[in-house]
Amino acid sequence: MADNLPSEFDVIVIGTGLPESIIAAACSRSGQRVLHVDSRSYYGGNWASFSFSGLLSWIKEYQENSDFVNESSAWQEQILENEEAIALSKMDRTIQHVEVFCYASQDFHESVEEVGALQKNHASVSSANSTEAENSACLPTEDKSLSTVSSEVPTEQTPSRDAGSALEVNDVEVTGEKGNHCDDKTCVLSTSEEGTSENVPVAEDITEQPKKNRITYSQIVKQGRKFNIDLVSKLLYSRGLLIDLLIKSNVSRYAEFKNITRILAFREGRVEQVPCSRADVFNSKQLTMVEKRMLMKFLTFCMEYEEHLDEYKAYEEIAFSEYLKTQKLTPNLQHFVLHSIAMTSETASSTIDGLKATRNFLHCLGRYGNTPFLFPLYGQGELPQCFCRMCAVFGGIYCLRHSVHCLVVDKESRKCKAIIDQFGQRIISKHFLVEDSYFSENTCSHVQYRQISRAVLITDRSVLQADSDQQISILTVPAEEPGTSAVRVIELCSSTMTCMKGTYLVHLTCTSSKTAREDLEPVVQKLFTPYTETEIENEVEMPRLLWALYFNMRDSSDISRNSYNDLPSNVYVCSGPDCGLGNDNAVKQAENLFQQICPNEDFCPPPPNPEDIVLDGDRLQPGASEFGAVPEANSETPKESTNLGKLEEHSE
Repeated sequence: MADNLPSEFDVIVIGTGLPESIIAAACSRSGQRVLHVDSRSYYGGNWASFSFSGLLSWIKEYQENSDFVNESSAWQEQILENEEAIALSKMDRTIQHVEVFCYASQDFHESVEEVGALQKNHASVSSANSTEAENSACLPTEDKSLSTVSSEVPTEQTPSRDAGSALEVNDVEVTGEKGNHCDDKTCVLSTSEEGTSENVPVAEDITEQPKKNRITYSQIVKQGRKFNIDLVSKLLYSRGLLIDLLIKSNVSRYAEFKNITRILAFREGRVEQVPCSRADVFNSKQLTMVEKRMLMKFLTFCMEYEEHLDEYKAYEEIAFSEYLKTQKLTPNLQHFVLHSIAMTSETASSTIDGLKATRNFLHCLGRYGNTPFLFPLYGQGELPQCFCRMCAVFGGIYCLRHSVHCLVVDKESRKCKAIIDQFGQRIISKHFLVEDSYFSENTCSHVQYRQISRAVLITDRSVLQADSDQQISILTVPAEEPGTSAVRVIELCSSTMTCMKGTYLVHLTCTSSKTAREDLEPVVQKLFTPYTETEIENEVEMPRLLWALYFNMRDSSDISRNSYNDLPSNVYVCSGPDCGLGNDNAVKQAENLFQQICPNEDFCPPPPNPEDIVLDGDRLQPGASEFGAVPEANSETPKESTNLGKLEEHSE
């Protein structure tokens, strides 16, 4: 397929994360010829989501990166005398300290495989990153190539939806507190030959859980395609920049969303629901009548704080937590406002920043639901794919498993003129966008990165039981020690299409001070108890922890472009995910870089109506375009899901 690639483009984008995908879509929509390449076999980079077996494959890939051997440097012979090369990295160094723990019971004499997945032996998995030509996957540019993909049904673009991505359990190294072993209480996977067994096909009929709340590791693997596990955990503010962009560009029709149903707080060792809307405040049984009046008065002030400068002018430079103490709020209310509404910590924000955050929270209330947040069905990894789809509709070409050896720079003009890919093909372009992780250590030798600590948990119940088992919650656990960060906890239920029924998918995120496990395990121990067989009979108060993954992720969001060594002016850098809850940073970055490439163009304007498009003198038939009709709802999609395009008509 690589032989069919044109030799010249207007924009070449390396990496398929959210900022790169937005920029590629915007450039394609503006008539630019776009080539989008990624050495990975899935869309999204560190913004991606995976099925359970896909996540095991991802873990194994990063373990194998440590043994990476550089490929041949024959491409250097293609660099001319008046040119020089900026070599790109073949190894992704953005993920570190990966640790996996399995607490659910598992009989390792029984081989386990994901239901519905094709058999794949270890050799084929090991060669997944092969650079042979047949492994290059190009997405056609014709509209009809996308017509079978519904916004409500997961696509087959990432390992989370790849029927061939199933991985034997024993292919993944998993560490545990007691070493590599397995007993009847805690199971820890091993890569030893003794634990390896042949694949046994799994019957289509899934064995029902033998007992309520009893979930085994075998069931998690068999139901692996029910999981869509995000590498980055974020929510969408209902009036945030990304929601506005999705609606403006009509990309919102490619995805559906659910409201976050609860905002929780952790105080005095207990999880409580936070009243944030007017109705919640007046219906709350946690607050006294005096506290309700105090809270409503303060929140009303926050909505229009700029009109009352005298009330906060003297406190602008002090911490928001100190300012709250001056407002005659009870400790209970101070905690709710600080950690669950402004979503900051005692020392992280000034008064003015805290007031802005509180106003933004309140401003987003009520647009689509009772909280300010939305979550995309099937996970955050859907969002980059939505913009990739828009780019392809307008002619963008996509190549996965397609690595780039270097950028070719003209010595005289100091401009980048081309790339050399894995096949030795020189592809010319005017503009080059590169995701940070693709730069070599030499290019990034002066860059100082921060780190994000992440944990992904599978549990058997919610951190706060309610009448409905389909709650989607966000919880902030305050930092206990100076110098550490508050931990953000997002708990997803099965109706978000991110986990199997009877389980919850829990994401923990904070700015790193140590390894992810050291940062987050204390919070995990406060909220959950490890699964053991003996506790099945006697109900425990806390949810049981079935499986846990910890890892650190690089945060490149605040890196100045000048920190990179000798980048040409037409090479633009896109950062990976930041630690923030929303996606505003990615949208701002995308719009800024797009304006540098296309200074006189509108950023992601709405697509034309099919009736207005004329091709070769013939009017395009309605429905022939991707944007011709709203996709029909899938019968398996929860009724509570939200289509932004439909709701926008009633949100104002």
